[in-house]
Amino acid sequence: MTSDDVLAIFKKTGGYITGSHIVYTSGKHGEAYLNKDAIYPHVAEISAICEEIAKRFQDKNIDVVAAPALGGIILSQWTAYHLSNITKREILGVYTEKTPDKNQIFTRGYDALVKGKRVLIVEDITTTGGSVIKVINSVKNAGGEIIAVCVLVNRDPVNINSQSIGAPFYPLAEVKMQAWIESDCPLCQKGVPINTTVGKGREYFKKTAS
Repeated sequence: MTSDDVLAIFKKTGGYITGSHIVYTSGKHGEAYLNKDAIYPHVAEISAICEEIAKRFQDKNIDVVAAPALGGIILSQWTAYHLSNITKREILGVYTEKTPDKNQIFTRGYDALVKGKRVLIVEDITTTGGSVIKVINSVKNAGGEIIAVCVLVNRDPVNINSQSIGAPFYPLAEVKMQAWIESDCPLCQKGVPINTTVGKGREYFKKTAS
């Protein structure tokens, strides 16, 4: 499965939007958007992507696949499932949960399952790498050994890499999305309507109306 194949799945499921006017979480504006939530209902596609991840790390002697909630739960389960089938041994799938201060920590006793184990971390989309780094720290705090981090799409290939996140980093695909501050946004200047279906478009209108 190539980078184009992964992006094709996003496009097929409505998860890769182009030619629109998006307000990102950062407040900046852009014309493209990756909607990870759009691909999760499509079980066959998610299974195929996770099988690709499993194949790439089948020789790394992985014991546990970990991911941040919520979407990452699906990725950790499917990847662990395929790794188990390929390697003919049980690979566990666990996840961290978000705390009120927006950290990602192991609960439910999952830290004990990570201790002393070789861990593959999986995530859907990296924009700043913040969630992945929090999972990395939780794995280390639990006494696990991080073998690699694999993400479906890296949105910032210039700044998000193995060095910046502190672990071997492998994106299946990379997409550089241009973003502008509102005052410099050419889409605003052309009067292109803001997309209120994805991103922070609805919040933007609520803020400007208040």
